[in-house]
Amino acid sequence: MFLAATGAAVTPESTQQAIGYPSLFLLVLLGALVPVVPTGALVSSAAVVAFHQTAPFALLLVFLVASLAAFLGDVALYWLGRRGMGSRNGSRWLEAIRDRAPEDRLTQAQQKLSDHGATVLVLSRLVPAGRIPVMLACLLARMPLRVFARGDIPACLAWAATYQVIGILGGSLFDEPWEGVVAAVLLTVVLGLAPGLWRRVRGTGPSARPGEGAENPAGDQGNR
Repeated sequence: MFLAATGAAVTPESTQQAIGYPSLFLLVLLGALVPVVPTGALVSSAAVVAFHQTAPFALLLVFLVASLAAFLGDVALYWLGRRGMGSRNGSRWLEAIRDRAPEDRLTQAQQKLSDHGATVLVLSRLVPAGRIPVMLACLLARMPLRVFARGDIPACLAWAATYQVIGILGGSLFDEPWEGVVAAVLLTVVLGLAPGLWRRVRGTGPSARPGEGAENPAGDQGNR
């Protein structure tokens, strides 16, 4: 009877939470360090699942886990980048940051950083492919880690809240969680591609004439 009672107490939902939150944390942390993981879609998908759960504070936990993981990943990557800046031979982390910051995006980020200071970090987290160029601009400006961290806290909170709202909207439209997950993922993909398509329409994409735009629109695709 004890085993039966224990089995009844361990519901599929509780098992899902025990696996889901650590997985979300690790994947968002990895996506912050290696900007190829679609972390925005991960947060939206987790929000869809949490929206359909009966457990209290499920959505709040998704928000807190995603925000914390994104913040720790950003700070770790910035710290690694600062080490590379101080090293005579640089580092593979710094080179990875440079490779994902096209010259035109870096120039824009440096101008915005000069005009607005660390507050530009909030916008960089919300604009697709905006995080890495701004981070590199902060590195080149020799921004102290503590200043970067203070600016990155509201940036990660705003980022997590934005993609969680996308997930909630997707979850509210469908009865089945998987349908909401598909809708949320598609929406995040559309939002991620929209800026690049807009630049192409305006003639500032990779097909533009020399001097008119970027040659490589690739960026921080993991933090859309």
